[in-house]
Amino acid sequence: MRNRSLRPLTPPDWLVRSLKPQPAPVPWAAVARAAIAMSLPLAIGTAAGKPSYGALAAMGALSGVIGDTADAYRMRILNIAVPQLFGALGVTLGALVFGHGWAAVGAVTLVALVSGMMSTIGAVASVSGLLLLLNSVIGAGLPLPGQWWLAPALMTGGGLLVLALALLAWPLRGGVPERAAVAATYRSVAALLEAAGTGDGSADRHAAYDKARADVTASLNQAYDLVLARRARDHGRSPDLVRLIAELNAITPVVEAAPAAHQYGEKLPPELAAAMRRLAEAVARGERAAPGDHAARGERPATDAYVDLGLPDELPRPHGAAARAVHHALRHAADTLADPDPLTVIHAEDRLGRPAALRVRARRATRNVVLSGASWRYGLRLALCIGIAQSLVSLIDVPRSYWVALTITFVLKPDFGSVFSRAVMRAIGTAAGLVVAAAVLSSVDRGWWDVPVVLVLATLIPALTPRGYGYQTAAITPVILLLSDVLNHQGFGLVVPRLVDSLIGCAIALIAGYLLWPESWHTRIGDRLADAVSDTARYVECAFGDDPEATAPAARARMRRRLYRDLSDIRTEFQRALTEPPPTGARAAAWWPLVVAVERIVDATTAARVRVRHGAPDPGAGEVAEVSRQLRELAEGLREVEVLVPVPAAFTGPEDSVLAPLRQEVEAARAVASPRG
Repeated sequence: MRNRSLRPLTPPDWLVRSLKPQPAPVPWAAVARAAIAMSLPLAIGTAAGKPSYGALAAMGALSGVIGDTADAYRMRILNIAVPQLFGALGVTLGALVFGHGWAAVGAVTLVALVSGMMSTIGAVASVSGLLLLLNSVIGAGLPLPGQWWLAPALMTGGGLLVLALALLAWPLRGGVPERAAVAATYRSVAALLEAAGTGDGSADRHAAYDKARADVTASLNQAYDLVLARRARDHGRSPDLVRLIAELNAITPVVEAAPAAHQYGEKLPPELAAAMRRLAEAVARGERAAPGDHAARGERPATDAYVDLGLPDELPRPHGAAARAVHHALRHAADTLADPDPLTVIHAEDRLGRPAALRVRARRATRNVVLSGASWRYGLRLALCIGIAQSLVSLIDVPRSYWVALTITFVLKPDFGSVFSRAVMRAIGTAAGLVVAAAVLSSVDRGWWDVPVVLVLATLIPALTPRGYGYQTAAITPVILLLSDVLNHQGFGLVVPRLVDSLIGCAIALIAGYLLWPESWHTRIGDRLADAVSDTARYVECAFGDDPEATAPAARARMRRRLYRDLSDIRTEFQRALTEPPPTGARAAAWWPLVVAVERIVDATTAARVRVRHGAPDPGAGEVAEVSRQLRELAEGLREVEVLVPVPAAFTGPEDSVLAPLRQEVEAARAVASPRG
């Protein structure tokens, strides 16, 4: 009876998952940049007798710190500089309508619509839309010092200071983040080979392989994003860039061969994984084989190149089709790393695919945003909530009312995850941050003491941001309150109104931005997984079809990569859905076995293709069509219902066919979660 009476006091699982800090290393370089970029402007402003100017520049630096998340230097320029331009535009628009009543309400609401629609373009556009709206809210709700151009100039300057600090090491470390990402991918592939090549079919080994495969997908996504971000500008002119692309392309056959070893239980020699790790170290150090006579004759490097890269002269002779595939793929990767002339790979098969020109992608993104129903829904949700908040504070005397709209902006950004959990985390994080702010505002005198306080508090923002949204909110809240106090001199009186404003903003976001929109409290996993299953059916047809263009190795590799990226995104969506309250979170948990099953179907397809390439007979057209039909039926069913029950799948293909393991995985998927027929 005692335990039963205490059970209601236990926090729900979704709240525990939301509060649990995510494991992440402390980004010490970002911590140092945040401390300098936010305290230096405040110190200069205080020394010049204009602390409010310093506070504005520090606010701009805060937005730069929030966007300082990229590893590659070129990406840092986009992630920090581009949002600063939109932030300057936002604060200018807000300042122009400050004190104009309902005109200000309409202007900020329109900006919210644009901001929400921008969120669907991409990461940089999303942060740009966030700053556009945040700064317009600040400009419309807070009297800013100086001429109309001074506030945007100071805030932009603070953000560009963060960028300047982030780029200080570029001349010395240019290309290092990209090489480190490619090397990390090689190491993750080595771990995948170890997990795949044990010959042990136990459940624990299956789980270890699934985790290793997910790690490879995440690592490949990061490396591809970094390399392609540079490639969009260089277009193959840089030898270092071409080599990075070649090194990424070279491990594609290894990643394709690993599922075959795991699927058929072939034990791989441990030397293969060890050799892959030595290649990873060579990539990380940027080692290159010196050109020799073979290069002058246009020949491939021979055994000496492997010795130079730290590989053994002779890897163990493979036994079995999967082991041979891994062995050949590893030799190809070593050849690529040892090639003294990286420009020769320009004419080789391109497994990554060259991205479209920047202007083409910009035009395509704009067209998609304007014509997309999802982007309009996102924009309207955000605009509705901001409009309600601005109307409310116009009708009711709320001191420093901009905080309500700021809260909604952070909570309701549609691409930032679960609105419900973010609202809860925002309230909890704000309360925790206000405790710190109250202690500072009540015990520290305004003036020079603000500088060391901001320096210390600024270090917490990049340190706690990777831990979760609630932790980020707790770190940002006292900094914003302290800088706001420099501007409006309310002191300790800021604390309680800010808590009330945050609660009002969370309530508006939950009611007008969450409960009134059924799509927001229904998981999107089913629709996205249905698309992935349909793509898997096309992948099966591509792997064993008759069309030479569709079945080319490069086309298959790109299709497989796209599939794994989509499934990785579904995993992320699944983690977000688990933070939703019942019944959404519970329904999302039911989808997880099917997510894993679809990943194994893709693996089984790749493994069958590898075995065919190494001597197994091709499957019949009827077998391929049967598997494809079952997958398409599953995809159609997933789009129709949310609650799933098992449905048997009947196959008629021969038991000794190369597609037999694939049919077993399809049967398992339909048995795990299929719509009732």
